[in-house]
Amino acid sequence: MQDLQQYGAWRAGVASTLEQYGAALGEAGLIDGAGEQGLARALARLREDKLSVAFVAEFSRGKTELINAIFFADYGQRILPSAAGRTTMCPTELLWDPALPPCIRLLPIETRAEQRSTSDFREDPGAWTVLPLELDAPERLREAFLQVSRTRRAGREEAERYGLFDAEAPDLASSLGTDGRVEIPQWRHAIINLPHPLLKQGLVILDTPGLNAIGTEPELTLNLIPNAHAVLFVLAAETGVTRSDIEVWRTHIGAGPGRLAVLNKIDAMWDPLRSEADNELEIARQQRDVAQLLGLAQERVYPVSAQKALVGKIGGDMALYEKSRLGALEAALFHDLIPARREIVARQLRGELAALDAGQEALARARMRDLVEQLQELKSLRGKNQGVIAHMVRRVEAEKKEFDASLVKLQGTRAVFARLSTELYTTLGMDVVQAHTEAVRAAMAAARFSTGVRAPVRAYFDAVRASLDASSEKIGEISAMMESMVRRFSSEHGLALNLPAALSLARYREEIDDIEAVFAKQFGTTTLLMTSRATLLERFVDAIASRVRRAFRAANLEAESWLKVLMAPLEAQIRQHREQLRQRQASIQRIHDATDSLEQKIAAFETVQAELEATRARLAAMAASLLGSLGTDVLAQEAA
Repeated sequence: MQDLQQYGAWRAGVASTLEQYGAALGEAGLIDGAGEQGLARALARLREDKLSVAFVAEFSRGKTELINAIFFADYGQRILPSAAGRTTMCPTELLWDPALPPCIRLLPIETRAEQRSTSDFREDPGAWTVLPLELDAPERLREAFLQVSRTRRAGREEAERYGLFDAEAPDLASSLGTDGRVEIPQWRHAIINLPHPLLKQGLVILDTPGLNAIGTEPELTLNLIPNAHAVLFVLAAETGVTRSDIEVWRTHIGAGPGRLAVLNKIDAMWDPLRSEADNELEIARQQRDVAQLLGLAQERVYPVSAQKALVGKIGGDMALYEKSRLGALEAALFHDLIPARREIVARQLRGELAALDAGQEALARARMRDLVEQLQELKSLRGKNQGVIAHMVRRVEAEKKEFDASLVKLQGTRAVFARLSTELYTTLGMDVVQAHTEAVRAAMAAARFSTGVRAPVRAYFDAVRASLDASSEKIGEISAMMESMVRRFSSEHGLALNLPAALSLARYREEIDDIEAVFAKQFGTTTLLMTSRATLLERFVDAIASRVRRAFRAANLEAESWLKVLMAPLEAQIRQHREQLRQRQASIQRIHDATDSLEQKIAAFETVQAELEATRARLAAMAASLLGSLGTDVLAQEAA
């Protein structure tokens, strides 16, 4: 747990240093709109970074007890409900949002009848039932947490409407009672806002219902589980790996970074009639078998007893805690996960810091060049008569007029830029996504057989990708126009301008590919034949279309930000150059009018030049310190 606290302290320290660096850039006037945007993005990344850990298991595997043992033993009792049978009936997230009071937000199961995913409802506070948490009363706190295990009886038609019953699916059909009613969860999703020290550091815990529920709530398979930084797949030592365990592991989890298997309830294998060594051998054999069946390295399977670990922690029985083996899992979870997460965040920050430094260096170089040119110009006036000085006044005036004339031409380029920007949204706009969604809804509704929905779904993803590809082409066109304009300005006026920042939609295209892959994996041929077309349509509209909308919304925001600051470096240097021309003109004019001493003016410019050099050195030292706090780029080292 100390690792997570240290990670939180590191993020806070880097954010503070980055703020100071940004303030220094602003004070020196060496940051443009693009830099300000990058700085805000980097600070938001540090402050809002979350570390998500998902727990996945069939019921009665001790999953919730494991969460209690790892995170909440300091409350002195079980906080999350844990007992024989199913205790977690809906996906439950534990996190801390300081903008809200301690509470449980519960999304009614009836929302499954609407064509919106859980993620869509997150933006609708009125849809949730909110229960306050009494933090100073552990018993009442525990009672409030029992909400996640609440169920109710529903008629068959209602359960079918929510996608929780299908007579053709054996697992779901068996839930029909003799009274013709089905037991369903009372809530669709729960979010527990708890000011626990680890949650305050950005930890998010996801407790999932049994394996059957994973298939009925696509939000889990499309969003929460794939995006978790660590997934703990919990098995029971006495049952080992069942057929349904293997199916869920292969379909929804699979071996990979941050994926661990937990062999819980090893206390059932503590046979008092056998020696300690024999018991250990039996546990090791079970561990080896689990690793082989799941395709994991044996050291990624952790035998534990969550119940004994919780008892040991609460009762101060360290011998029992050691015997539970939970310490090895806790160490792996945080010692492996946090350094990897820190390196990912640091690598992203290094890129943003490099862009920030490049922007300020370009502005500083341009300012220094202008100062040097003005100094040279002023020094060339030493010993010259009024006629020469008057000629120089006229020359600067001509330069200024020529520069102002080029700015008029720039307005024409702006008009082209505005037109291309508008055209970009004809392929990237949210109305385009809505049109694709409505088209596939109609095509799926018209499909005569469940297997017939495959073609419309493929066509949907192809159309979405085509929109992204067309948008990328338009972005390329905008970038090419901007590069041409920058090069022309640089050559005409001797400005050292950086080329505009690039924008790539590749990651959004990859995200669409990932969504399609999850859909294909979850809704294979067997699933399609067993599940009604209406339920499949609902799953698709509620989850997959929602995820695609979120991807396009993010792409829209990034494109909008890019377009806003695309001309920022050029405009910043244009403003700086205009000011330099104005100052040159005024300085020479005052010397011509004999109101200023030439030597005084040269001395003043030399002072400004020295101050700028000192500012650049100070900013370079701050940037180096900031870079040092991010640590060494491990991947770059390995590549070297």
